Amino acid sequence: MATAPSKQAILQLYHSSLRTSRSFSSYNFRNYFVQKTKDTFRGIQSESDPSRVSSMYSEAVRDLAVLRRSAIVNQLYGGWKLAVEKNPDDLLTRGDT
Repeated sequence: MATAPSKQAILQLYHSSLRTSRSFSSYNFRNYFVQKTKDTFRGIQSESDPSRVSSMYSEAVRDLAVLRRSAIVNQLYGGWKLAVEKNPDDLLTRGDT
């Protein structure tokens, strides 16, 4: 019987996954992987079977390794920023106001 990972280990994996998801330079990829990470860990949180939690945790660890490699490639070949990504500081304002 597989033992369930500790709450601290799950939280550490969650924070690592979120940090990696936020490192994507492409807006769409970044938002997709942040949402996917949150959904995955909500599923782990709602699961009560320790063996199922253990298998979901193992799958999340494998996904994190893939996510890290994908984020590096995305940073290397990132494109232009989208209009929705602009900071309010970047917007031009009228000089007579």
